[in-house]
Amino acid sequence: MELKLFDSERKVMEVLWEADAPLTAKAIATKLGELVGWNKNTTYTVIKKCIDKGAIERREPGFQCVPLVRREEAQAAAAAELVEKVFDGSASLLFASLLSKKQLPPEEIHRLRELIDELE
Repeated sequence: MELKLFDSERKVMEVLWEADAPLTAKAIATKLGELVGWNKNTTYTVIKKCIDKGAIERREPGFQCVPLVRREEAQAAAAAELVEKVFDGSASLLFASLLSKKQLPPEEIHRLRELIDELE
């Protein structure tokens, strides 16, 4: 599923993913009010956008929100967009950029080597 989540939509999805269960829109609004200071109307507007995109399903009773997209799917879509937009579609340029600035700790570099070995 090709899905682009904006930062605001990702915040709603993160609340749902963390809960690992359906939540009411009201519960999401309460949580985001605490975390980022959103009011109920803002949260409901963003939830509606997520529903329109197919990222959330609304169920009744009680305006239950069910995530239709897994966190890993959203991460993969965001990573692919980053590689395409910033690195002209080249994942190797992304890794070269990260490695050249020593931005990755040794354990992450080791994990990347393992992932590459698994692909070969």
